[in-house]
Amino acid sequence: MIRKLLKRIPSPFGRPAHRRTTPAIIPASQHPVKRSQISRNAVTVVERLQQAGYQAFAVGGCVRDLLLELDPKDYDVATSATPEQVRSTFRNSRLIGRRFKLAHVHFGREIIEVATFRAAHAEDDDAAPGREHSLQSESGRLLRDNVYGSLEDDAQRRDFTINALYYDVCTGNIHDYVNGVQDIRNGRIRLIGHPVQRYQEDPVRMLRAIRFAAKLDFEIEPHTAAPITELAELLHDIPAARLFDEVLKLLLGGHGERTFDLLLEYDLFAPLFPDTDEAIDEQPDYTLKMIRQALRNTDQRIREGRPVTPAFLFAALLWPALPQRTRELEQQGIPLIPAQQQAAHELLAEQCRHTAIPKRFSIPLREIWDMQPRLERRNGRRADQMLEHPRFRAAYDFLLLREAAGEQTDGLGEWWTRYQDANAETRRRMIQQLGSGSGPRKRSRTPRKRKPSGGAQQ
Repeated sequence: MIRKLLKRIPSPFGRPAHRRTTPAIIPASQHPVKRSQISRNAVTVVERLQQAGYQAFAVGGCVRDLLLELDPKDYDVATSATPEQVRSTFRNSRLIGRRFKLAHVHFGREIIEVATFRAAHAEDDDAAPGREHSLQSESGRLLRDNVYGSLEDDAQRRDFTINALYYDVCTGNIHDYVNGVQDIRNGRIRLIGHPVQRYQEDPVRMLRAIRFAAKLDFEIEPHTAAPITELAELLHDIPAARLFDEVLKLLLGGHGERTFDLLLEYDLFAPLFPDTDEAIDEQPDYTLKMIRQALRNTDQRIREGRPVTPAFLFAALLWPALPQRTRELEQQGIPLIPAQQQAAHELLAEQCRHTAIPKRFSIPLREIWDMQPRLERRNGRRADQMLEHPRFRAAYDFLLLREAAGEQTDGLGEWWTRYQDANAETRRRMIQQLGSGSGPRKRSRTPRKRKPSGGAQQ
């Protein structure tokens, strides 16, 4: 619907072009974004900055999403004020970031992110006096980007055209320097500037291209897509903690299955999950089926407004890489459960070098894995004890996921499904029917040696 509406907006460009010295200004009467749709706190920030004599606009994803009639998750503001000037304007703000310094203005639980207009990074020692140089690594990645500039400069250094739209809450006008409205109209993800250079400056832009394509059901423009496969290895230079945050955005945004397919298509999955990528090569049917089913379930829960946890999803993403490691340790004479625990420890340690999984997720992940072989041991009171475990439900759901992917468990999932709903008498019969192999074992008692009475302890 919104694309049909945007088609009625006269195109301000004779032909697609990235650089304009003056923006196309789209008046409020020619686009669907209304001031009333913008967060009241974001409007407050923009108005106060303008009243203080600075330029200020709502910018980026919030403008893009409102044009597409989507509900923005957060609101960003771009301004000519420096971070220090923003802080002096808002007592409820604090400065964050070293690589990219900006201000967070706090309104209860809502945070409005305020960034100063940036300019292209300085490449030589002749930069204007007082300007801070950008710092780059040998591969071209920006390590620090705090060179301030004009509104036009800021538009040119943003990543994608659809994220470089500036909405003036006072006039209702949208300022567009880079054909962003036209690319939204055409359903196209396009980088601003030279793709290779922009990916080298920040390789995470490759992941963002995938995320927006999946979320918005857009196509990645050919020149933007062309270098991705070749440059995928640049993700190894990104800090593991940052990649973990990016993976959450990729796979827990409600479009995880589509995102996963695009990551595979552009060879971006391997830098994020190298061991799982090897498992895809070795057991493609099982591994792909398990991951896609887990992502499909996650997407469905998000659509229904139900909670999701990264622990369960990461457990599913990494599980296909675990059995081979476990078997190798069993061949060394280590029993199954200790072998799996050691294999899990090694696998997670290696994975954290690529995406740093915090302990609040890795600990429940390990518990889900550790409970898988224990679900088979149902004799005596073990079944009832398992039901009382706080991770039982997650472990049970994970068992069903393994079976759906094709693992043979001799009906273990169906057994646990019936056991949960059974009364005490039925449960007792179910345990008895397991047979002597899984039934309670009689302990052989060895007579204890009695100590001599009456004497002092030696």
